[in-house]
Amino acid sequence: MNQPANRFNRYQAVRQLGPGLITGAADDDPSGIATYSQAGAQFGFNMLWTMVITYPLMVGIQLISARIGRVTGRGLAANIRAAFPKPLLLGIVSLLLLANIINIAADIAAMGDAARLLLGGSAHEYTSIIGLLCLTLQVFMAYKRYVEYLKWLTLSLLSYVAIVFMLNVPWEQVAASVVAPKITWDRDTLMIIVAIFGTTISPYLFFWQAAQEVEEIHNTPGAMPLAATEEETPESRKQLRRIKFDTFIGMGFSNLVAFFIILTTAATLHLHGITDIQTSAQAAEALRPLGGEFTFLLFALGIIGTGLLAVPVLAGSAAYAVAECFEWRAGLNLELLEAREFYGLIALATLGGCALDFANISPIKALLWSALLNGIIAVPIMIVMMILASRREVMGRYAISLRLKTFGWLATAVMAAAVIAMFVTT
Repeated sequence: MNQPANRFNRYQAVRQLGPGLITGAADDDPSGIATYSQAGAQFGFNMLWTMVITYPLMVGIQLISARIGRVTGRGLAANIRAAFPKPLLLGIVSLLLLANIINIAADIAAMGDAARLLLGGSAHEYTSIIGLLCLTLQVFMAYKRYVEYLKWLTLSLLSYVAIVFMLNVPWEQVAASVVAPKITWDRDTLMIIVAIFGTTISPYLFFWQAAQEVEEIHNTPGAMPLAATEEETPESRKQLRRIKFDTFIGMGFSNLVAFFIILTTAATLHLHGITDIQTSAQAAEALRPLGGEFTFLLFALGIIGTGLLAVPVLAGSAAYAVAECFEWRAGLNLELLEAREFYGLIALATLGGCALDFANISPIKALLWSALLNGIIAVPIMIVMMILASRREVMGRYAISLRLKTFGWLATAVMAAAVIAMFVTT
């Protein structure tokens, strides 16, 4: 009797995974893969500790963004518009849109390079095809099918986990490096730590997860924002548990994959003296003679898979933010003619990223500018989120607890320190 029930419970638990899982997986985009690859190639196992430190910070801030969406029934930009001066909102949203377009350009370029390595031909042709594919799926695929497609794409990240078990990894050395890394605190070390924190805790993830919780409300018959209920109900407690489970698993999956990317490049590239990696495709190519053809194949396919997941999240998060800023209808559950401005913004972000690739902008410069812009806007967004999530007039009885406040403010302080360090080092 218990065995079928246990199987059912496990199935239900997996079905609960959605916004948090997709958000976490999208964090390991091709740009992130490039950053983690450089960390492993340049510093070996000594940067693995960053994935342990960033996990609770990611969970804390993403839980807050998800709760804001589910409790209020509005996205982050809509909540900021209602509670803060409009110039603040316009500044944040403008920088988010610009940062996301540059990030999309870097991601699509990396995917095009990975496709070129696998199939030959022109990288620019592949970037055009990939950009149009991402745009078509977002605009014309039904929301429920689209979310399932994104969930399946998260499995592409498992290729980075699989690679490690094909290598001869000194696990005792790995464990020692996680607990007591050998770090020389110089400019290069500080820059890579700042890059890792900036890549791992990114503003577009805040907007996306909050918006997806709103989408879940719209696509669940009878569902309503938690703040609309007069008192706490079993359903509201169930939703808060789901958000917590989804976010813990999603961010854990994200950091686990990032951990294995650093581990893979440390165990191959670093040990063979290859310490300068500027793009994820370059990391894949460098792995070929060291890890073998199958290792190269998994790494390159992972770049394409995670890019197909990340580009829609980047374009979608920017579209949600801008649409909410101007009170336009927004939602992937809506038809094209019902939300023309929203889908137009998705097209602008996606095609704008493709166009930047034809401008021959250096991928490493695109990554740098994206990191700088994300760093500039991350801290004020996080401060605003913390204020919103703590206000009872916004969240009602669902205002965040002292423990969640602690993790949220700690994440904000760490990002502020990272931004200061970024400006000092660059």
